[in-house]
Amino acid sequence: MEKTLEKAMLGGGCFWCLEAVYRRVKGVGKVQSGYSGGTIKNPAYREVCNGTTGHAEVCEIEFNPEIISFQEILNIFWKIHDPTTLNRQGNDIGTQYRSVIFFHNPRQQTLAEESKNNLSKRNYYSTPIMTEISPCKNFYPAESDHNSYYDLHPGESYCRFVILPKIEKFKTTFIDKIKKAED
Repeated sequence: MEKTLEKAMLGGGCFWCLEAVYRRVKGVGKVQSGYSGGTIKNPAYREVCNGTTGHAEVCEIEFNPEIISFQEILNIFWKIHDPTTLNRQGNDIGTQYRSVIFFHNPRQQTLAEESKNNLSKRNYYSTPIMTEISPCKNFYPAESDHNSYYDLHPGESYCRFVILPKIEKFKTTFIDKIKKAED
């Protein structure tokens, strides 16, 4: 029987960070960095970085819902980035770095909204969650040099000081979700 995979599309600042984490999640197959939510077709990295296209840096995540649920994908998302800053993650500033969940269907929309509301009600963060929840209308894959960026450049300062702490946080917070070598 063929596995039915689902897709999630998330933006939490620089797509290199999310990609590096979700590639290590059990039940996740392909993770593709790209752009979504903007007004022009087939944007290039340099265009998105200037903040005028309306696109966010996102990751399209294919996952097996028999191994990991969309809700669990969201739980990881909430913990590995700061959803309380508007259009910013650390030193990355602009709408292209916004926290966003682009849903693919009404079920994902409901789960995303419930998840966000539950965190807000519990005052999980000391400031309001600024994450946008919007329908997925488009996705444009990023240029090939953005794929597996962390794995190809682990010694670069951005990788060591920004991405690695997110990977380590994932590994300590979600021990049971870590992909094994044979997965």
